[in-house]
Amino acid sequence: MSTPEQYDAIVIGSGEAGKFIAWHLASQGSRVIAIEKDAMGGACPNVACLPSKNIVHSAKVASYFQRGSEFGIVHGDWRVDMDAVRARKRKMVDGLHEVHQNNFKKNGAEFVMGFGSLTGPKTVQVDLNAGGTRALTADKIFIDTGSRATLDPIPGLRESRPLTHIEALELDILPDHLLVLGGGYVGLELAQAIRRFGSRVTVIERNPTLAHREDPDVSEAIQQLFHDEGIDIITSATISSIEGISGANVKLHLTLPTGSSILEGTHLLVATGRTPNTQNMGLELAGVQTTPSGHIQVNDRLETTAPGIWAMGDCAGSPHFTHISFDDFRTVRDNLAGANRSTTNRQVPSCTFTDPELAHVGLSETEARQQGIAYRLTRLPMLAVLRTRTLSETRGFLKALIAPDDRILGFTAFGTGAGELLPAVQLAMANNLPYTAIRNLIISHPTLAEGLVSLFSAVPPN
Repeated sequence: MSTPEQYDAIVIGSGEAGKFIAWHLASQGSRVIAIEKDAMGGACPNVACLPSKNIVHSAKVASYFQRGSEFGIVHGDWRVDMDAVRARKRKMVDGLHEVHQNNFKKNGAEFVMGFGSLTGPKTVQVDLNAGGTRALTADKIFIDTGSRATLDPIPGLRESRPLTHIEALELDILPDHLLVLGGGYVGLELAQAIRRFGSRVTVIERNPTLAHREDPDVSEAIQQLFHDEGIDIITSATISSIEGISGANVKLHLTLPTGSSILEGTHLLVATGRTPNTQNMGLELAGVQTTPSGHIQVNDRLETTAPGIWAMGDCAGSPHFTHISFDDFRTVRDNLAGANRSTTNRQVPSCTFTDPELAHVGLSETEARQQGIAYRLTRLPMLAVLRTRTLSETRGFLKALIAPDDRILGFTAFGTGAGELLPAVQLAMANNLPYTAIRNLIISHPTLAEGLVSLFSAVPPN
């Protein structure tokens, strides 16, 4: 083998944390190379977060056409052109790709397409997508290879060639009947979007409720939303086998509490979880250990079991959100500069982009009860937020858990623009401010944020 090319840092994977650490170190004068197997920038700008929200918004526009008379709009016949929906999404992705190319060029980090694997403690081999290999060495190696959709070992599942979120975002025809395996974030967002485009949609969930990790009132609200939009829901379902090919005809053999059943559809979407991309990477050759779930084992500074090697994002077992991957980058960046940042007990906000949105940060009621944490509950229907009446978007509620000392323990919003309400609450929580700090604000009228004043004005006394 030829003598390895010397770099200051090697980054395997160009997802959120990977690309930012590459750009940062290169801008500081380090010689950096980033290796990416699939698409520059990783999943978020190409096949996940941003493309899915692009499709979700197109579906929102379709829903406005369906509700036109409600807003006094008279229109003639209309239809959804899935090829044009896809073209809009692709145009956005092309623009994001250009942004990433410019950032690599501006910061001076080298970028190569290929599969990177460790061949020793400080050495990496790149199997180039264009053919050939390169041998690299560096004192610092950063791994950010992400995750992929999990395909459970169900007889016939792989043979049915199901859609994952990647293929679902590339649909140029409207499925007659989409079967969605999984009632989590991805399944919920895409199920509603495809339904709004005009497909029949059935969601099959193994647990007793959709969004089963949420509080019961949240799960119930989502199920009612889906019922009202004409989405069929099957819960407590076990799939024993699958027949057929997605895109033509597919048949699910189900076991339900009431007995066996067969469900047929034209397309099958799998959204039952994520699997870390850590296979065949030679991790053991560099002394990098993995967890039983296949994630790279890291400490609270995101250091692996091998000196000089860090792992970030999904592959390191961090919560599977792009914003958490970005915080992983900040943790590593600051610690390289001499700080002592930790991932322990950091805030993990989330937003599910159903319509309306579901946003959350901190403790849920279920978690507080399980942990024996005392709290007071304040709750407000979105109907009481006057801005929602102007939008005809009154579905949902706000709620918060308040500690005996008046700190905010947790916040959940199910309603239009819910995700935009999170930062104000997060800021109060991060600085241990009492809920009254938000309650006493003067907030512009009529805005959705006014709802926070109303919510925290309704906190029951100790």
